[in-house]
Amino acid sequence: METVTITAAEVNKLRQQTGAGMMDCRKALTESNGDFEGAIDYLRKKGQKVAANRSDRDAKEGVVIAKANADNTYGIVLSLSSETDFVAKNEEFIAFAQQLGDIALETKVTSADELKACAMGNATVGEKLMEVVAKIGEKIDISRFETVTAAAVIPYIHQGYRIGVLVGLNEAANEAIITAGRDVAMQIAAMKPLAVDAESVPEEMIAREKAIAVEQIMAEGKPADMAEKIAAGKLNKFFKENTLLPQAFVKDGGKTVAEYLTSVAKGLTVTTFKRLAVGA
Repeated sequence: METVTITAAEVNKLRQQTGAGMMDCRKALTESNGDFEGAIDYLRKKGQKVAANRSDRDAKEGVVIAKANADNTYGIVLSLSSETDFVAKNEEFIAFAQQLGDIALETKVTSADELKACAMGNATVGEKLMEVVAKIGEKIDISRFETVTAAAVIPYIHQGYRIGVLVGLNEAANEAIITAGRDVAMQIAAMKPLAVDAESVPEEMIAREKAIAVEQIMAEGKPADMAEKIAAGKLNKFFKENTLLPQAFVKDGGKTVAEYLTSVAKGLTVTTFKRLAVGA
């Protein structure tokens, strides 16, 4: 059988049309003896069509990876989703997610799309994702991606890669700061605060909570002026329960999170945090 020479231009054309990797396109053209349509069919049979057909499937399982750089000043947290927990618990899947985290940390990308464009071996992250889809037959994607930059950034992974947290603190990392950051990250994982403090809660959320409280109070027959005062009290309770710093510290209910941090170092506080959970 005569060997057909495959040109770089043909490989590039197939890659642009299909989104497949360079090596995959070259192999597809070789296997199809240079026939372009045959090469497309080959790629589809090898997984590209699997990915397309599964784009509308729910991927509610997966793992969350949280990492920080060597001096704890920058961190990433990402969620790699899958359709089943069987895949999510697979060691190869977890290792792949760890690799993605390492690439994100090294390149300092700011979004999942940027991460997918990064090099990973002889392909891009996006192409490697497609390969995993083809291999396991499930929808796989980087469903969420966040970064934190701060004087100290502490990562934490909870419940077998089910929840990942990044905590940004206002003091440079040392042993005590890292321990405090980990304690606070555990708090965030467990208590799911909406923001660092009342000042960090979006105005629209505050307005919504206040409107609900006023409506509930007036429905009880209270006059409007009294309803406003009572609603203010309800808002304060909302902030205490749903923002991080005023929450009761889970390791010592006699302290708030803010008081715990002050006991570690004067002026120590949380500047920001990110919390990702599988399926959320």
